[in-house]
Amino acid sequence: MSDIPQVEGVEPLPANHASLAFGVPESEPGTIYALSVSGGVRFRPKEERVVLFGRNRPDVHVCVGEDDRRVSRSHGRLARRGDHWWLANTGHLPLQLPGARMLFPEDDSYPLETGYTPVFISSTARRRHLVELYVAGVDGRLPTPAPEASTLKDRPWKLDADERLALVCLAQRYLLHDAYPQPVSWKQVAAELAELRPGGGWRPKKAEHLVAGVRKRLSAAGVPGLTREEVGEPVGNMLNHNLVGELLRTRTLVPPDLLVLDEN
Repeated sequence: MSDIPQVEGVEPLPANHASLAFGVPESEPGTIYALSVSGGVRFRPKEERVVLFGRNRPDVHVCVGEDDRRVSRSHGRLARRGDHWWLANTGHLPLQLPGARMLFPEDDSYPLETGYTPVFISSTARRRHLVELYVAGVDGRLPTPAPEASTLKDRPWKLDADERLALVCLAQRYLLHDAYPQPVSWKQVAAELAELRPGGGWRPKKAEHLVAGVRKRLSAAGVPGLTREEVGEPVGNMLNHNLVGELLRTRTLVPPDLLVLDEN
């Protein structure tokens, strides 16, 4: 959170609040949620209402990258105008939006759509800071599945610690919301795992075998598109692409998971 005095219509969100990718409670349409690892806020919609985020905790509503001097003291501004919340870059580094769109300080404000928007600030190749945004829609929350669709695939899949770490490495371009994401190479996955978990004997084949075990388990549970027989030749990245798609769809992996790849 921040040291800014609270005003009417503002509610704090704790640092341990669940990722906004999972949706939000029932809220007044137009309510905005903003969240980082330090906590966040929920603002009800009101003309010219403003939400600030950056590393200078006393002067922003959402503190992000507090220990990273590459992040500006005030790095972003959300303002309510008309029927939208508008995002502006008030910092030095660009804001990375879904679809590999970059919002620079000199750009016009960007209108947020209803629903979830992850915003990244990349200060180095290995350090990224995330501000999650969510604008409540007409029903005030994320649509819920129809009762007939409530199967195991609609819930997050269980992964052990090594599986989760390897899959976050593999799926990082998807979690960054790149426009045309692909799984990263096994060589890169193994190199990042070796750096994050020294002494684990990580090699490309070990990482590939670990992920293949997850595909096999989910395929046996009824997830389609995870075997060579289903996909056909040439396979390429399709099996892992389909696996990542399932993990994203069920929110087994969400953008905040990228924090495990940050520098120590």
